[in-house]
Amino acid sequence: MSFLPQRCARKLLREPFQRRSLPLFLTPAFSPSRVQCFSSTSPAQSRVGGAAISVPPEVSLNLIDAPKDVTQSRGKEIIKLIAQIKGPKGELMLNIPSFLNVEHDATTQKTTLSISDPDNPHQRAMWGTIRAHLQNHIIGVSEGHICILSMVGVGYRATIETSATTVAPTYPGQKFVSLKVGFSHPIELGIPEGIEASTPQPTRILLEGVEKQKVTQFAAQIREWRRPEPYKGKGIFVNGETIKLKAKKIK
Repeated sequence: MSFLPQRCARKLLREPFQRRSLPLFLTPAFSPSRVQCFSSTSPAQSRVGGAAISVPPEVSLNLIDAPKDVTQSRGKEIIKLIAQIKGPKGELMLNIPSFLNVEHDATTQKTTLSISDPDNPHQRAMWGTIRAHLQNHIIGVSEGHICILSMVGVGYRATIETSATTVAPTYPGQKFVSLKVGFSHPIELGIPEGIEASTPQPTRILLEGVEKQKVTQFAAQIREWRRPEPYKGKGIFVNGETIKLKAKKIK
């Protein structure tokens, strides 16, 4: 690799930037033809948002006008439409921002989403998010969502109780999950409304519900009481979760 002589380098630095001339061996590196873009695709493309959603025959999807109290939403989103999804498992509602267009084809049972301004970063970000929420709602009212929690550890077990001593019920007929995960007292958690919990085995907890966010959020709350640790592999695992074991530190 060749370098500029010290005398030439000092002379080049003393000259104004506009008058400086690059040596011949550096000219190809700074030529305009070498300026390249990192991506040549259009910013409007979204792999998740642009995909069509299949609606089962037993599910009905309707768009209704939003009430005045929810028309103005937070930040950059203005809610004008609400998607009403009905199925054999239940009914769910989803707020649709004003910049997002929902088109449902009754003949093919396909639903597509599009945005009004593809150059807006916020609209592109919410495009795939709203589409994922809509698909989760359609699956929830037709099939339901399931979370399976596995308890690994000596003496770890769970039961479903109709009453609790440390937690007060928040709605009539609420049940509670009682955990024995190594503490001196049992952990009691109230099951949220709309979620069904069962224990097919003493070390298994099955959560079922229509809304995916509620099911996974309650599973995360249970997991927080005994998160999987990497040395003995003990803890509460959600949906086939695995953890890489570490070697013990020997002094």
